[in-house]
Amino acid sequence: MPVRKALGETELLWMMAMLMALNAFGIDAILPALDALARDLSVNGNDRQFVIGVYLLTAGMGALVPGALADRFGRRPILLGSVAVYIVLSVLSALAPTYDALIAVRAAQGFFAAGIVALPPAIIRDRVGGDKMARMMSLIFVIFLMVPAVAPTIGEAILQVGNWRAIFGVMAGLGVLMGAWVHIRLPESLSDENKQPIEPRAIAANMTRALALPSTAGYVIGSALVFGALFGFINSSQQLITETFGAGDIFPLVFAVCAGSMALASWSNSRIVERFGARRVSHTALFAFIVISACQVVFAFQPDEQLWQFVPLMAINMALLGFIGSNFGAIAMNPFFAIAGAASSAHGFVRMTMAAVLGGAIGYAFDGTARPLALALLASGITCLVLVLLSEKGKLFGPSDAELSR
Repeated sequence: MPVRKALGETELLWMMAMLMALNAFGIDAILPALDALARDLSVNGNDRQFVIGVYLLTAGMGALVPGALADRFGRRPILLGSVAVYIVLSVLSALAPTYDALIAVRAAQGFFAAGIVALPPAIIRDRVGGDKMARMMSLIFVIFLMVPAVAPTIGEAILQVGNWRAIFGVMAGLGVLMGAWVHIRLPESLSDENKQPIEPRAIAANMTRALALPSTAGYVIGSALVFGALFGFINSSQQLITETFGAGDIFPLVFAVCAGSMALASWSNSRIVERFGARRVSHTALFAFIVISACQVVFAFQPDEQLWQFVPLMAINMALLGFIGSNFGAIAMNPFFAIAGAASSAHGFVRMTMAAVLGGAIGYAFDGTARPLALALLASGITCLVLVLLSEKGKLFGPSDAELSR
């Protein structure tokens, strides 16, 4: 019997990225179908956003569970269980008879399938740390962000031959493919000596430790705030582009430009982060994010803001998030090698839950203009900077791992 080739770094990066992309596809592919879904299930106004918002919220809440289990039983079985739940609940979403039933299923899907987002950082942390982890996470985000860039286009294409229910069917099919890949190729990355007991006190202690360390807490909460503003854009993007700017016919293209900018930034980050360090790159990006957000506020309060003004600034800010997200995550995870699963879950819980609540509030505040979104972007950037300053004791632009090792 031939010996199976070991899982290499490139395949691992693609696998982790595509697992996280399942989550992104489940959010973004349905965006072009929100009007059709609202008509079919008699949904009014901003309420249609709940099919996105509830998934994001419960995914954050569910992030607490898989990491603790994975620290005891291993990454592989918990990850496979999360994919299986994702598949089953995608099918049930496609069969939902009412909007209330769909929301309930989507809430369950976000919660019980949270491992597909929470566990990849832990699996990567099992292998590497520091700026190298930031580089690998950036490469994962490059691949992962290709999906949001094209998901609305795929959703639009599915609508040409089927209805909004078919989109959930495609989600289930993609879940089957990913589950087979993980089952066949992914080895267990958790060593026996790092297994943690399933004791509420031990789990609570590990998660508290992962959140309470002052040098990392600002990065976790800060990234939750800036990504909450991003979620606000995702929640309201279909209405914003279609109703405010009257460009519903090119919505998939507009969304692709914005999401694609994040992918390009993440690739760029992977090329520079080990040289300059995660702190220097992300701190610089955060200052730029605040400046661009201020420009968005100025344009949003003009009486006749145009699409050509909104899209470039939104794309630039989403690109800057590509330099912030993976680096903030790597900085926050770096001290927690022995409890990477619990740390990943705790960070994911805070990041996703806060971001989903904030994003839902921003989306629901949609008033026919880009003003609520622009103000939220600026406020989140400034608050994030304050939190990072607290974590770094007032000193920004710290050295890279390479400089510290000299």
